[in-house]
Amino acid sequence: MSGPEDVMFSPAVKAEQARLGSRESFEDRDWQTEITDDLRQFLAAIDTFFFATASADGRPYVQHRGGPAGFLKPIGSHMLAFADFAGNRQYITLGHLKENDRAHIFIPHFATQQRLKLWGRARVVEDDAELMERLVDPSYKAKPQRAIAFRIEAWDINCRQHIVARYSEAEIAPAVNQLTQRIKELEEEVARLKAAP
Repeated sequence: MSGPEDVMFSPAVKAEQARLGSRESFEDRDWQTEITDDLRQFLAAIDTFFFATASADGRPYVQHRGGPAGFLKPIGSHMLAFADFAGNRQYITLGHLKENDRAHIFIPHFATQQRLKLWGRARVVEDDAELMERLVDPSYKAKPQRAIAFRIEAWDINCRQHIVARYSEAEIAPAVNQLTQRIKELEEEVARLKAAP
């Protein structure tokens, strides 16, 4: 029976790690398979991720997924799900998942310079009103068409190297508001000083 390391690293990957001298650093490591409180908090903040699938013959496809913060939701100790919103109507991901349920989620969080990688198996869930109610934020103006459920087999958060810090409008709004308030206060002070005899 294979464990998380075997999900993450194929024999060819392990051979390359050995050849290039990094294999020992990955042996006997306690790879994550369950949703922890830290992972739950991380997911509550994210509003974008990349979802990778492959056809039965191994042709890969990566699709951007976006939504309101926290739209990739834990629905069990090993399960995540998200609403699949109407898009470009190519349905590549849906076709791939019909013939190959292996999938990968990659989440770069630029503000904290972290990257989360999740390996697992995914399936399309249609006509499940109860699940959709759990996944859909009614204030988000996009049309959900179905859900995609993702069973985690392994996950890892790793190095910040080469991730350039970037911030969303929501992440910088508090600082901008604080600066705007301070500018207003200073302008009022300048006006008072100019008006003073």
